[in-house]
Amino acid sequence: MGRSLLTRGMARRCMSTVLVLMVALTGLAFSASASTFAAAASTSARCGSNAVPGSRTLTLTIAGHERLVIVHVPSGYKSSSPVALVLNLHGSGSTAAQQESFSGMDATADRHSFIVAYPQGLIASGTGFDWNIPDVPLAGGSYPPKGSASDVKFLVDLVSRLASMYCINRDEVYATGMSGGGRMASQLACDASNTFAAVAPVAGLRRPTPCPTTRPVPVIAFHGTADPIDPYKGHGEAYWTYSVQDAASLWASQDECSTIATTVRHKGYTLSDYSKCGAGAVVELYSLKGEGHEWPGGPTMPLAITDILGAQSQAVNADEVMWSFFAQHPLAHGH
Repeated sequence: MGRSLLTRGMARRCMSTVLVLMVALTGLAFSASASTFAAAASTSARCGSNAVPGSRTLTLTIAGHERLVIVHVPSGYKSSSPVALVLNLHGSGSTAAQQESFSGMDATADRHSFIVAYPQGLIASGTGFDWNIPDVPLAGGSYPPKGSASDVKFLVDLVSRLASMYCINRDEVYATGMSGGGRMASQLACDASNTFAAVAPVAGLRRPTPCPTTRPVPVIAFHGTADPIDPYKGHGEAYWTYSVQDAASLWASQDECSTIATTVRHKGYTLSDYSKCGAGAVVELYSLKGEGHEWPGGPTMPLAITDILGAQSQAVNADEVMWSFFAQHPLAHGH
C-alpha cells in the first residue's frame, strides 16, 4: 500500500477505528477486573509457593503510579523451578488486553513454559494508551506531556516486582512489542541491557540515539514489506524516518557484528542475519513479503482490521521464532 493512500492523519483515524474493533473483539476475554487481583499483587506466589496458571490482571503501584499489567502463567508452571519472563508491549493507542489477543502469545508461553506479561502505558490515546519513549514524538507528532512517568523505569521495576511474585530466572528476561511497543522494546535494549537479555520488536524496530548499552544485545525483528503505518522503507511519521533495514544495520554496528548481512530468501519472507557480533550476540531481521502492520503468524484478524492495517502473513510464526531466539540468548553472567 503506497504512502499516498494513507496520510498521517488518516493513519491516526484508521488506527482509532481498529482499536475500537479490537475492544469489541477482546473485551469479553478479559472479564477479570484489575481490582479483583490488586490485593494479590502483594501476596502472590514466590518461588516455592503456588501460582495459578492462566491470565490475571494486576494493578501495581510502581514509582508512585498505578500501573496495569496482565500476567499469563503457563499451564505447566511449577513454582519451584525458575522460568523465563517475556514482556509483550502493546502498540500506540492500544491496550494490554488487545496485545494479548493480537499477538496470541499465551499459547506459546503454555507450550514452552514461560511467563508472559502484558504491561499497559499511561499516556491516554484514543481508546488506548501510548508509551513514553524518551525524546521521541508520539503518533501524530506531539511529544509526551511534561511530567509523564518514565516507562523505561516502570518496565525495569516491573521485572523486579514480578520476580518477587513469581519464580523467574533473571537471566531469561526478554522484551517484545508491536509497533509503538516494538519501539519501546528497542529503547529497553539501549537503556536496560542489564535487565533484558534480548529483544524482538514487531513492526517497530529502531536503534535509539543515544544507545548506552553495556553489552551487545541480541535483536530479532519482524516487519511487513507492505506496512502502511510504519513503512518498511521509512519516510513515515516523525518517529519513523529511516528504513527497517537501516535500523537492523545500525543495531549490527551497535553490536559489533559483521557489516554485511547474510540474506536468505524463503517462501513469503527474507531473513537478514548479521553474525560475528560481540559477546555472541546476533541481529536478525525477518522481512515478511506483502504483510501489513500485523503480527506474523498471529491470530486471524477480521477484514475490518486487515483492510486498514494490511494483509496478514503466516509465512513465519513470530511467537515461536522469537521464543527460540530468546531461549538461545540468556543474559550472560557478569552483566
